[in-house]
Amino acid sequence: MSTIQVRTEEKTKRAAMKILKNLGLDLSTAINIYLVKIIAKQGIPFEILTENGMTPAQERKILKEMEWALKHGKRYSSAKEMFKDILGK
Repeated sequence: MSTIQVRTEEKTKRAAMKILKNLGLDLSTAINIYLVKIIAKQGIPFEILTENGMTPAQERKILKEMEWALKHGKRYSSAKEMFKDILGK
């Protein structure tokens, strides 16, 4: 066996331990389950999302597209003008 030391906020640890206790697990067992899942998946066993609810890759792509649109995109003086252009009327 090996020992892992992890630093976390006391509040986070207490909240996690309370939930795990209700599941019949201790913190050490839960962390071991997490490590086994990392190995099985060969990565993080859940999707990591930004604060905007996107993956980091999705967010980078949108920001890049937005930057391009701001630099090269078409501009309209009104919504009416935009719809006229889009609908070809």
